Amino acid sequence: MKKAQSASSPAKSETPSSKRLRPADSPGTTSPAGKDIADILESIDKRLSSFDARLSLVEILHREFKCLRESLEFSQQQVETLAAENATLRESVKCLTENVTQLNRENKKIKETVIDLQARSMRDNLVFSGIPEAAGEDAEATVKSFIKNHLKLPEDTVKNIVFDRVHRLGPIRATAGRPRPIVAKFGHFKQKEHVKSRGRELKGTDFSVNDQFPKEILERRRVLFPIRRGFIQKGSRAVIAVDRLYVDGQLHRDPDITPWLY
Repeated sequence: MKKAQSASSPAKSETPSSKRLRPADSPGTTSPAGKDIADILESIDKRLSSFDARLSLVEILHREFKCLRESLEFSQQQVETLAAENATLRESVKCLTENVTQLNRENKKIKETVIDLQARSMRDNLVFSGIPEAAGEDAEATVKSFIKNHLKLPEDTVKNIVFDRVHRLGPIRATAGRPRPIVAKFGHFKQKEHVKSRGRELKGTDFSVNDQFPKEILERRRVLFPIRRGFIQKGSRAVIAVDRLYVDGQLHRDPDITPWLY
């Protein structure tokens, strides 16, 4: 009876120890689910390492950005300081320019005043050019002889002419050439004008009689002479008075030609 039961009984049931000893659950083997988890953990670890590296890079960039911002703020302060200094300098330059301009105007006025005073001091003077020069000559006698013989003034009139001073211009020349002009300062303005009016007698000769002017006025007159000639050729009446040109009674002004009038 027991044998029949043994023969007919099913296979032995698994015990706890037999379950632990199954090949799938043995210590030396890894299940697919466990391997997936390990891969995931390894991937997470790599990503965390990469994140740490990126975080370090961000911190480095943050420090560099902070330094750059501080440097930029410092540069901005310097720019503002330089801008303020530049504005001050510009104002100083402007003030200096105005002062220089004012000084130039005042200097021009003073120069023109000096030239005018020189011209006034010469208003009684005539310059006789072309008169032969002789050693040891008496300049006054030479001028009176010239007035009598070349300007055709009566001898009595010539004798009554009064000179304050008569002399040759410039040092004696070592070589023979054009004679030095003679400057004669008349004692009376009317006598000077009378002698000057006889200058027409010298037309076509090498002699000339002219008013004496400062060097600056002579340069201005040289500029005005060809302009005067042009107006005369056009039929206008043009006259030069000292360093001014009058055309048909009106003062001729041109900033490019007569800058001394401005």
